Amino acid sequence: MAVTLSVHHTSFGRPRGRAPILDVYRNVEQPAYLLLEDGRRFDGEFVGNPAFTPGEVVFNTCMTGYQEVLTDPSYTGQLVTMTYPLIGNYGVNDEDLESPTPRVAGFIVREASRVASSWRSRGTLDEYLREHGITGIEGIDTRALTRHIRSEGAMRGAIVPASMDRDEALKRVLEHPVMEGLDLACGVSTAERYVVPAVGEERFHVMAYDFGVKAHSPKLLAERGCRVTVIPADTTVEELLAEKPDGLFVSNGPGDPAAVGKAQDAILALAEADVPVFGICLGHQLISRAYGASTYKLPFGHHGGNHPVKNLDRETVEITSQNHGFAVRGGDGDGIPGAPGLRLTHVNLYDGTVEGVAHRDLPVFCVQYHPEAAPGPHDSQYLFDDFVALMETRRVR
Repeated sequence: MAVTLSVHHTSFGRPRGRAPILDVYRNVEQPAYLLLEDGRRFDGEFVGNPAFTPGEVVFNTCMTGYQEVLTDPSYTGQLVTMTYPLIGNYGVNDEDLESPTPRVAGFIVREASRVASSWRSRGTLDEYLREHGITGIEGIDTRALTRHIRSEGAMRGAIVPASMDRDEALKRVLEHPVMEGLDLACGVSTAERYVVPAVGEERFHVMAYDFGVKAHSPKLLAERGCRVTVIPADTTVEELLAEKPDGLFVSNGPGDPAAVGKAQDAILALAEADVPVFGICLGHQLISRAYGASTYKLPFGHHGGNHPVKNLDRETVEITSQNHGFAVRGGDGDGIPGAPGLRLTHVNLYDGTVEGVAHRDLPVFCVQYHPEAAPGPHDSQYLFDDFVALMETRRVR
């Protein structure tokens, strides 16, 4: 018997050409919609916790690694759209967490797989979101949503129960704070310090500022013989200097770097004391700002695992994992405006934005992207080796 396709043709609704038979796999009893601050609406169904959930809507282009995305503290306050159409097919597990619980405000997918097919799986994506109270939506045209964000920029939005009046929902969306000016990093930082022991013989002691650190960063340092002490965001420079560490790591994190005043004194003081400093993502922005650079908000950010970055020192291209909505302001040549002590080391080949800097005289370097990305790519893990080599060089002086 022939199957007749039911065609839905609306730029604000669900994708065209979906067969009604697929609706048996959807949570049709809990309809919802995504509403953007400019009024655009996308209808779908709830996944996970069915609740009104606001946040900044961004998109991520990774095909895999959705559990790492969900638990990445850098996504705090954001509704993350996955551009790959089927998410959740290998379920969730206990090994791929970047933090103990999901950090996203909400999750947006074309289709959430009801089948979790992996020997490591401990449950489905929907079960995981429900367990942790995370709201998601599926069944919307994520391609149309992504194109809209690319043309109009990241913006506030909300996942909304279908029963809620659109005007009331829009009012609540517009009352939600914008990302500029928000210090979210301190809210996700550890309350107390903890130690990740070195794997094998301990060679160095690294202090790691936690502004939303992902679990894989201390792990990679530990695998290189570093005992890593992860410290709260409000740890003072005096406390750090008293520890006499071999190196300082400044982590990734969410929010506006201009709103995070902490760590800058420590960065300057330890570098002047000849202690190597290495930062990634938010840490890169904080280090750059400590030396006088400025930051600005990107139109729709960089979120995904396929961004080409040129290493200007090595004349090589790395495929990188990225997750940031702000960037360091660049200039002409290898200089960084406002920061004469810094030089440009890496540049994004998509849009020419600053992806890495190093101090001209002090043992300080940082990158905007994520060399620690657990699901990959792994092109940039050499940066952890560079950090260890820098500590080794300083030790033998």
